[in-house]
Amino acid sequence: YTMINMNDIKDKLKLNSLFLPFYLAVFFLLASCARMGQPDGGWFDETPPKVVGASPADGAVNVKEKKIDIYFDEFIKVDNPTEKVVVSPPQLEVPEIKGAGKRIHISLVDSLKPNTTYTIDFSDAISDNNEGNPMGNYTYSFSTGTVIDTMEVAGYVLEAENLEPIKGILVGLYDDQADSAFKTKPMLRVSRTDSRGRFVIKGVAPGSYRIYALQDMDGNYMFNQKSEKIAFNHDIIIPSSKPDIRQDTTWIDSLHIKSIDQVKYTHFLPDDVVLRAFTEPLTDRYFLKVERKMPNCFSLYFSYGDSILPAIKGLNFDAEKAFIIESSEKKDSITYWLRDTALVNQDTLRMDLTYRMTDSTGVLICHTDTAMEILSKEPYAKRMKAKEKEIAEWSKKQEKLKKKGMPYDSVMAIKPLEVKVGVASELDPDKNVTFSFDTPLAKADTAGMHLYAKHDTLWYRAPFEFDSIGNREYVLRGEWRPDIEYSLEVDSAAFEDIYGLASKPIKQGFKVSSLDTYGTLLVNITDNFGNLPLLVQLLNAQDQVVKSVKAVNGVAEFYYLKPEKYYMRLIVDRNNNGKWDTGCYDDDLQAEEVYYYPELLECKAKWDLTESWSPKSYELSRQKPSAITKQKPDKEKKVKNQNAQRAKKLGIEYIPKML
Repeated sequence: YTMINMNDIKDKLKLNSLFLPFYLAVFFLLASCARMGQPDGGWFDETPPKVVGASPADGAVNVKEKKIDIYFDEFIKVDNPTEKVVVSPPQLEVPEIKGAGKRIHISLVDSLKPNTTYTIDFSDAISDNNEGNPMGNYTYSFSTGTVIDTMEVAGYVLEAENLEPIKGILVGLYDDQADSAFKTKPMLRVSRTDSRGRFVIKGVAPGSYRIYALQDMDGNYMFNQKSEKIAFNHDIIIPSSKPDIRQDTTWIDSLHIKSIDQVKYTHFLPDDVVLRAFTEPLTDRYFLKVERKMPNCFSLYFSYGDSILPAIKGLNFDAEKAFIIESSEKKDSITYWLRDTALVNQDTLRMDLTYRMTDSTGVLICHTDTAMEILSKEPYAKRMKAKEKEIAEWSKKQEKLKKKGMPYDSVMAIKPLEVKVGVASELDPDKNVTFSFDTPLAKADTAGMHLYAKHDTLWYRAPFEFDSIGNREYVLRGEWRPDIEYSLEVDSAAFEDIYGLASKPIKQGFKVSSLDTYGTLLVNITDNFGNLPLLVQLLNAQDQVVKSVKAVNGVAEFYYLKPEKYYMRLIVDRNNNGKWDTGCYDDDLQAEEVYYYPELLECKAKWDLTESWSPKSYELSRQKPSAITKQKPDKEKKVKNQNAQRAKKLGIEYIPKML
């Protein structure tokens, strides 16, 4: 037997006790490494933040305090409060809204109004700090009086021109129903639209109201700038409520429903107000700028057009008969082509310019800018130097050809007039051939233009018309016959510009497509629009107009349609000018109504398609197909179901809490 030394045992126990923490740490580390299937830690928190209290309390009355604290059961964050959080009544001084820890602190700067309900709508701005679980739409409210108002008014704001949802525009109520209120008083209660154009105005008192939308540029909650987008109507809004039942669906995951419950709630009305927003034409007229990009012309630009063109008095040149004048369709830009080459070579033109401009009262008055100088961006010396270089290079090239005994030119050829001919190799029967020029024409000799059509194997002359359609734009119209080849031939010098440049010979062949390559669409408008002109347009996938026709007796006829997919809209063209026009608040003029056909139209070759359309029978906010709606809804913030994904990796069943 071995004798046991008690002192040695005591020493070893003492030594081991010193290393015990180290042994325990190693043991737990190894155990953690050996536990397969949980490489990313424990289960995720999927519970949204909850309000556990507020000071003053949510729904409190007789409140005098302008500092508010809202408390939560976990750490939270507030996303973009300046855009997402809306305080009503509107605050002229921006309130301070901060998230800190488990609290949101709000400091109202404006004085509190007596006997008024205040609402602070956080929308979806609140989420927990760790996992980003959204709280959902949350509104805090209090009253400075003895009663708190709870009515709501909801609806949509859409672009009047194309029914696009408008995100972030203010929508407000007025209890003053005079038209002048919108321009003289701030809104009484406000909301802001979401990405779907949807708004909900909360904390509304019983009564009758007018409703407006405003893209507020200066933060005063009233319409006082023409550049502000607006919407208005004359409907009287009377808030009401009724008990109702809705279905609430609880999901296990994105594919599986846990339960569908019947939930009683208070249904506030109206909830389907639709406002069509537009920007008024900026009719204030003032001079913007002058440009002389090319030496042979200069352009004047104004903020708005005028039927009376500016008057020019030349100070270093004779302005009488000096110009060929072109103006834009709206007459807000005017281009002056210099007839005389001596003026073209003059680097500086000095003049007195007299035009009409709007004064402070909105009335057009005559105004003169004296001794205005218009400088050429290409000075004469620079152009001459470039010309000399061009001549030298040409001479050098001709000298080389001469030495080699090859044909050469003894005189440098004058550059011809450039002609841009717009015609495809395959022409639609309802299209025409276009011509465009960089400079104004002095001559267009139609006798030097020839159009031939091929029948069987022989070419025959075909009739045509040649007309001006705008500034330096012309069109050649023919009796286009399907499946026929054409040849357009233009003689040399058929076109000549005001500087004497002549065109070269032109020969262009093309074919008119066969009718078998097209389809036809007939649209019967079943709603009654009275005698108002209706413009019906086919659109492509980018919401761009492909074809536009006027409806005759309620029928829009589209011929020669290529086999493609189309969308469709209707414009009530009140002034019959063939385009959409905006509105004007002072004139009580709404923008022209627009309706979208809610479905896709597919055209096939050799097919005749007939559709009946009742534009007024569809809700305006749901008409425009989502495929061509550019303002897409923001993705809704949802509780991240990360635990379900983790359970799937571990191969175990996951039963979530009520989310």
